[in-house]
Amino acid sequence: MTFLDPWGQESQKQGSWRGTIHVHSLKELAEYENLAEHVKVTQKDLEQDGFSKNPFFHGIIAEVPEQHRTKEGHRKVGYTLYFYSYSSFVGRAIYMEDLYVMPEFRGKGVGKALMSKVAQLALAAGCHQLNFTILDWNKPSMDFYLGQGCFDATATIGYHCMRCEGEALKQLAQL
Repeated sequence: MTFLDPWGQESQKQGSWRGTIHVHSLKELAEYENLAEHVKVTQKDLEQDGFSKNPFFHGIIAEVPEQHRTKEGHRKVGYTLYFYSYSSFVGRAIYMEDLYVMPEFRGKGVGKALMSKVAQLALAAGCHQLNFTILDWNKPSMDFYLGQGCFDATATIGYHCMRCEGEALKQLAQL
């Protein structure tokens, strides 16, 4: 896990994610997106899937200096989850699953620092794309991403994000 001080010197402190972020943080994002009832992942899942020999995801934690901690005493104020993928058109890519910043730290450069770090990792790995999804009603985030030079692939190229899960996934696997 990479820790990032979004306002100061980049803290390239590496460490375990265990104890640094919890399912609660994922639920905060889901609540913001009005999708809290969809969170099924457990703390055990996160630890198992993020710390195996071949992890399913990687993460970056935004950790602010002591003097900027929240009223509740939190120093870890945001995170991003990402994983490497592949595009049959351009080759190596990176997918940013989550980018979350606590409400009182939004608009202060934390999200930009997290996203910038993902972009740096993408380029270092030879990736040609950074992909992610955004809810259609989330205008503040859409404006933020457009301001970073991103574009709406649905509007521009016509791609739609599709999903198969639950019983449909099990039925598909039997074919």
